[in-house]
Formats: sequence, C-alpha cells, structure tokens
Amino acid sequence: MFKLPKYREPDFTEQKFTDAPDVKWEEVTVKGVAPENYHSTSMYPEYIKINGTWTLAKESRMDSSVVIGGDGELRVVENRNLEIGDKVILGRSENAEEGIYLHACGFEDALDEEGDQFVFRQGRSRETSFARDYDRLFELLKYEKDHGNILWVMGPAFSFDADARRAMQVMVENGFVDGLMAGNALATHDLEGSMFHTALGQDIYTQKSQPNGHYHHLDVINRVRKSGSIAQFIEDYDIDNGIMYSCVKNNVPFVLTGSIRDDGPLPEVIGDAYEGQTAMREMVKKSTTVICLATMLHTIATGNMTPSYRVLGDGTVRPVFLYTVDADEFVVNKLLDRGSLAATTIVTNVQDFIMIVAKGLKLL
Repeated sequence: MFKLPKYREPDFTEQKFTDAPDVKWEEVTVKGVAPENYHSTSMYPEYIKINGTWTLAKESRMDSSVVIGGDGELRVVENRNLEIGDKVILGRSENAEEGIYLHACGFEDALDEEGDQFVFRQGRSRETSFARDYDRLFELLKYEKDHGNILWVMGPAFSFDADARRAMQVMVENGFVDGLMAGNALATHDLEGSMFHTALGQDIYTQKSQPNGHYHHLDVINRVRKSGSIAQFIEDYDIDNGIMYSCVKNNVPFVLTGSIRDDGPLPEVIGDAYEGQTAMREMVKKSTTVICLATMLHTIATGNMTPSYRVLGDGTVRPVFLYTVDADEFVVNKLLDRGSLAATTIVTNVQDFIMIVAKGLKLL
C-alpha cells in the first residue's frame, strides 16, 4: 500500500533562524531584468524571512526569481516575466544568513523510516534491477489517480508500436493520465497510426513499409490543418483509436510544442519556444507525479520547471514524484546532471515500459 511521505518543515526556533535578518529586496527597473545579486531558486522548498516570519515560496521552479507580493505572498517568476516595480529578493547564501533558507531534506527522514529511496538514485544502467521501481510506481499511480495529478511527457516512440499505443490509450481511459506534453511528432504519428495503421509509413505492428507510406504523416498533417484542430479531425474522419483520440474523448488536456525541423505542424502545436514553455509550466504547476519518456529535450525542460514539492490547498506540503524513462543511459542521467535530483530513472525501451505498467495495473 502506497503511503505518501510526510514533510518536515525546518525548526524555526533554532538560533540560526531566530537570529537571521529579514531578507533584502530591490525593485525591478527594467522589464524582464532582475536586479543585481538576485536570488535564483532551486527545485527544493525555500523559505524567505519577511517581517520576522519565515514563509515558504509556493509553486517554485529552478532558475527563477522570488517576488514579494503586496499581500506578503511569494511568487516565483521567470526573469523574463519580471515587471517594473516587482520586489525581487536578494541574496546568494541559502542557510538563513541573508533571510533565505533552502530546505533540501524535508522528506528525507520520512523516506528513511520507510527504507524508501525514491530520490537521489544516480548512475543507473541497463543492468539495474527495476522490479521494485515498477511495483512502487504501480502503487503510486493508484494513489495519484484518486489524490493527485499525473502528467506524462512523451516522445514519438509510443506512436511507432501498436501495443504501446493501445497501452497508453487504456491508461488514459482508466484515469491514469491528467495531462500530456509532447512535440508535433508524437501527435502526428499517433494520428497517422489511427488513420493508416502506420508510423512514418511503416505498419505499426508488422513494421513493413507501405506503398507511398512516406506520404502518410504529411497527409495526416494536411487533413488535420484542413479540419482546423485535432478534435475536429477525429470527428471528421471517424477516428476511434490512439493516444490523441483518447485524450480528446476523455477531456485530458495536452500541450504540444514544436521545433524548427517539424513537418507541418499540427494546428495546436505551439511554435514559439517561450509561449510553449509558459503553457508547459501551467500544466506542470498542477502535477504531483511527472513521467518523462524517450524525449531528452522535453524531459530536461520539464525537469527544470518541476519543483520537488507541491503545496496543496490546505497548506500541506507533499513531494512531486519525477520519473524519467529512456533506452539510453545518457538521457536518464542527463536530468540528474543538470541538478534535478528528485528523480527515479529507469533504463528501458519505453514501449516495453508502458506495457509493463498497463499490465501491472491490470488494464491489459
């Protein structure tokens, strides 16, 4: 049975906290430019001392500034989104000396009590045993289905395999997907699979190339653009299977962001990098478990904007679980190398991964 780790806030009666000064701040004078000596946030809970009280910065992310609101609330804001007059906190130390405290071990004792090591696991390889990770993931997903928000970050590999598409579809239909982030390719080739049973012109079961199959994904993009949206395309062409189909039919939100090499793109794909990041960030803010699969750039981007904790409506602080899955050891360890440490990494083919998960949840 899954048990959510308890959060232990710092003991603010300790002398280093009581003796600490209030944090310093400075107003922004140029839009999108932080003042010198600004404090940059991490993925961990950070407390700021204002008027003698230590306050937790909510909805944090890496590499952003902390703005003091008129009501004393703290907002974590990307520097590019800073407005003139914003009060940005200053300080580069994080052990209370400047009224800033980074709390990296809020869940650590709770994890130790359970013997759980879902964080700080590095250097994993194809030879690592992942059986225990899968069992814990099954229990976590069951818990999150009722109590949390599960966000999936997916590369196009899913759309190249008939069984993987079917497994992901049943995950959506059974409530284990609350949001999807991907690129143009995942959606395009998934819809190609729905219409032609191919991906990049190859049959998604037999892998045999079809005559003129290289036109299939281009035809799909053209038809979706003619329909005006993915949802309308599904209706216009009586699509009845696939990942995008199940998201549309089950009202699961998705954010698709494109790159300069994409063919098309589909109408919903966001081409502007910062507009896309903002849309992704809004989806990440709701998530409590994030599962990144076979997409290095999306995984790193998501990891950098995902905090290790979430503050719930009742003020409870809970962990955010981050999984990264890829067949390449370099990719799964890249996220850890960039400082996003609270991740469980699994080295495997993601098509096999999703089949194991769906069967482990008894959906197939």
